[in-house]
Amino acid sequence: MASVSSSAYHALALFSGGLDSVLAARLVLAQGRRVTGLHFVSPFFGKPQLLPQWQDTYGLDLVPVDVGEAYVRLLLEGPTHGFGKNLNPCVDCKILMLSTARRLLEEYGAQCIVSGEVLGQRPMSQRRDALDIISREADVRDLLVRPLCAKKLAPTAVEEAGILDRSQLRDFWGRGRGGQLALARELGITSIPTPAGGCLLAEKESVRRYWPVLRRVPMPTPGDFHIANAGRQFWNGVHWLAIGRNREANERLEALAGPQDLVFTLRDMPGPLGLGRQWPGLRWTGETVRAAAAAVLSFSSKVKQLRKEAAVLVQGGEHRETVIAMPQTPESLGWMDPSFEVFLEEKRALCKTAGQVLDDFG
Repeated sequence: MASVSSSAYHALALFSGGLDSVLAARLVLAQGRRVTGLHFVSPFFGKPQLLPQWQDTYGLDLVPVDVGEAYVRLLLEGPTHGFGKNLNPCVDCKILMLSTARRLLEEYGAQCIVSGEVLGQRPMSQRRDALDIISREADVRDLLVRPLCAKKLAPTAVEEAGILDRSQLRDFWGRGRGGQLALARELGITSIPTPAGGCLLAEKESVRRYWPVLRRVPMPTPGDFHIANAGRQFWNGVHWLAIGRNREANERLEALAGPQDLVFTLRDMPGPLGLGRQWPGLRWTGETVRAAAAAVLSFSSKVKQLRKEAAVLVQGGEHRETVIAMPQTPESLGWMDPSFEVFLEEKRALCKTAGQVLDDFG
């Protein structure tokens, strides 16, 4: 391979924090190439708070890349290549990430993109045909290298140009991790990430929370899905109420409240915080506000012990009032916990109508 400077062949690596992404980036680093890891962040995946720790542990330069807005649009429009078992659009997700990486190449002075995919590891997005579709539709066929399974695939333009040395890449295949663990030892990596998908769109508990947001909120934003990740979730028709489970959830919900949202707090004692979401064209009636206040009170152990009315402060925008109410369970007031079964039924009907693919493996 021709001799090159360390800055001439700089690579952008898709970095999730999982073992495969660590190994792919480190394999390139081991060739004397300078690597910047792109850690994609949205309400559904990403742990930017761990970047300093990962940088120290794995000796990599890492940067967060927020794709929240683009990801919400992807879910709203429906993925071209269908959903997995739940709401995970795995093929379209990888296309989005690689397309974003391609646009960042010039900014970081990079000439290639590196991904930790392994042929045959995932039945939806890592089949040979899926890998071809992903690289073609992301327009990265001449830029992308998959170091962990490169020798199972045809040589890429990056390898043929000598940007990366194909002889130092691997031929991993399938779901086993033996090859990856052996490579980690070879590279001196002792901190092995726990295997995990890491995407909330593949988890039942999260998906049931997200579905009403997609179906009932006009033009949802990443902030809506961050709210869906925090505390208990209840819906009464198009009215949405989130209630904190603890102090941390209370603080998260309060920070996420928009200028028109209603915030419910107990006036005279500590307790749960409620967030009533409002958007243009939807304003809560007095009856709905009182029902939400009673529902919030039902999660205060102190109020339930006293067995008497309590005061709830309701604030948001120009709205200021104190509601005196008895605690009542949300369900008795028409506030329902989102159902995973309803999600599955509506998803199947929607995908059938749109002619989209359903993949039972995810």
